[in-house]
Amino acid sequence: MRKLISTLSFVALLLSLPISVNAEVKEIQTAATQSTDPIAQVIASNLMTNFSDGKFYPERLISRAELASIMVKAFRLNKRINLPKESITVADVPPSHWAYNDIQTVLKTDIMRGYRNNLFFPNQRVTRAEAMAIFAQAYGVFQFPDETVNEILAAYPDKASIPEWAKRAIATVISEGFASTDSQGNLLPLKPMTRGEMAYLLSQYLQRQQKLPDTPIAPEAPR
Repeated sequence: MRKLISTLSFVALLLSLPISVNAEVKEIQTAATQSTDPIAQVIASNLMTNFSDGKFYPERLISRAELASIMVKAFRLNKRINLPKESITVADVPPSHWAYNDIQTVLKTDIMRGYRNNLFFPNQRVTRAEAMAIFAQAYGVFQFPDETVNEILAAYPDKASIPEWAKRAIATVISEGFASTDSQGNLLPLKPMTRGEMAYLLSQYLQRQQKLPDTPIAPEAPR
């Protein structure tokens, strides 16, 4: 049933995109799935990049600005139709900021939200719960009943530390096979999200979106 929900969600996403964007998505999938290494996959798909010294630094933490940029690339948010043209006032993200356009996009699509006084806090680190919830918001949060959410989360020793507001979103990420855990099977929702952990989540998403085998064409019957 979950596989069916996932398939329908992805089909709906593709149908909402322009044809040219569909082609771009296929190109990303092809490049990314040539490697089984999560970091290599996200670099090949251009969802994340190395630093100027050529290193990825998987242990470094993800900021809100970085997450905004990743979400725009992963889900082609800037290609969504009917995006407001008017800029949103963000006091701490001037037009000169490197992620200005991406932050504008995630705010306009309601994938991420700002704080009071028109602040975004672009350099603030995000927790694993926040990162998974924001990813699920872009992916499409499955509207599981509370009972199903609790069943999905029951397998994790630290389930009690998952914020209430993030439970359904995290259950979505888990049900799709995108979540990572530590060696004891903990989700560590309150721990800051690292670049390596984000790469793993994205790599699992990319693998799920692999192109399905073409349906063979049956030969015509002799006349």
